[in-house]
Amino acid sequence: MSEAYTYACRSCEGMEDCPGEVTASSKDEVWKLMELHAVVAHGEDPSSWDSETRAYLGALITSK
Repeated sequence: MSEAYTYACRSCEGMEDCPGEVTASSKDEVWKLMELHAVVAHGEDPSSWDSETRAYLGALITSK
């Protein structure tokens, strides 16, 4: 069985009510889906995320 990675937006501080969740076969794919979700659902610009924010979000990606 191949490994999968998941990110649940509700795990992020301040986003507890968001039902958004992504699962993919690689962390890179999860990052792309997280960024798309941030744009569409929250009106965020992922290119403005600093390294500290990216490190925090990266720590929220879990393996299944």
